[in-house]
Amino acid sequence: MPETDATEGRETEPSENAGTPVSGTGLAAEHPFRSPAFRWFFAGRSISMAGNAMSPVALAFGVLEVTDSATWLSAVAAASMVPMIATMILGGGIADRYRRDTVLRLTSLGAGLSQAAVAVLLLTHQNPALLLPLSALNGTFQGLTTPALRGIVPNLVAGRGFQKASSLLASVKNTTRILGPTAAGLLTVSVGGGWAIAADAAAFLLAAAFFSRISLPSLEPRAEGGPTMLDELRQGWDYFSSKPWIWTVTLAFAVFNAANVGIWQILGPVIANDTIGAEGWGLVLSSRGVGALLASVIMVKLTMRRPMVPALASMALAAVPMILLGTGAHMVWLAVAAFVSGVVGEFFTVVWETVNYTHVPERLLSRVGAYDECLSFSSIPVGQLSVPILAAAFGTAAVAVTGGGVAAAAMLMPLLVPSLRRMEINRSSD
Repeated sequence: MPETDATEGRETEPSENAGTPVSGTGLAAEHPFRSPAFRWFFAGRSISMAGNAMSPVALAFGVLEVTDSATWLSAVAAASMVPMIATMILGGGIADRYRRDTVLRLTSLGAGLSQAAVAVLLLTHQNPALLLPLSALNGTFQGLTTPALRGIVPNLVAGRGFQKASSLLASVKNTTRILGPTAAGLLTVSVGGGWAIAADAAAFLLAAAFFSRISLPSLEPRAEGGPTMLDELRQGWDYFSSKPWIWTVTLAFAVFNAANVGIWQILGPVIANDTIGAEGWGLVLSSRGVGALLASVIMVKLTMRRPMVPALASMALAAVPMILLGTGAHMVWLAVAAFVSGVVGEFFTVVWETVNYTHVPERLLSRVGAYDECLSFSSIPVGQLSVPILAAAFGTAAVAVTGGGVAAAAMLMPLLVPSLRRMEINRSSD
């Protein structure tokens, strides 16, 4: 799940494994930008999020430009997603054992180089099969990066500064969601998707340079005979599997993600390529970013005692764009539905991470989060690979409408769990 401004439970129960904040001052606790380390991190994350926001549109239309095939597009997307999922749990263990600034430098450098190679292949119209190993390599770097990002902010700021830092990052993320897809669409129309991928590669490399200016304190040496990484990963799994309020939501998102990614990211560009074009599709995706930005601003002030019921119920609306895509709705209605999807998606993200920060022990957050994300993403390759086959058999419209209905129902199923309905965000432990 993306970063949020959620902080409950962090200030009252210090982390057992996060380390001492680099800032080390009360000023940095109140004002994150007075911490030089946070400023470098913020700059690196901002530029990498801008590149990432362009990447889906650029890659989709870049592959279609070279292959004119939805099958190739789904294969390239799945080639990235599978290794990302496979390495995410390992990334959770690494993020709890090693310095997160070092992890981010190395993974950003690797992602930049692999994306640069993808750009060269697209620009030179090489055999699309060469994209598969590069996509797999890029997915591996993403899987190792995500858990480190989840835990590094408490290393950079402290106390109330954590909430402010998370809010700043969320605002940048949602701003890039607005501008990135449109910029990628314009670049694709004017000079081709390969150049937009090249911009993403440059963003990763620049982010790695910014992260190199961060220097976290060295971790204390581990005691001889202490738990191995496998033991620590097992501890995270034991906690995750013992909490129905966590794993039921994870399973619901496994269903939702398979439908949403398969239909929206694979069929969406294919349909748009024949109708509204790359520029129109970029505008539709940007409208989703506008909704997310609005929600992130509102959620800074909005608090709810028991938020999971409205959060999950509203997430059912995130399936509407898939249904409209299947019915051939006008671009305006697609944009409106995408805007609503952005609002409810960001609302759920903030609520879910707040609940996790409140109820999951901080020493387990990276590992529990890795299991949550890994399992909820594990179905995505299934959706990416099966949707073109299903569309060829039953028609694009039928697959999009049916998939949207299934995704909406999946979001409502966890509400059958009583402990989840009663979940509160003002308690430090469950």
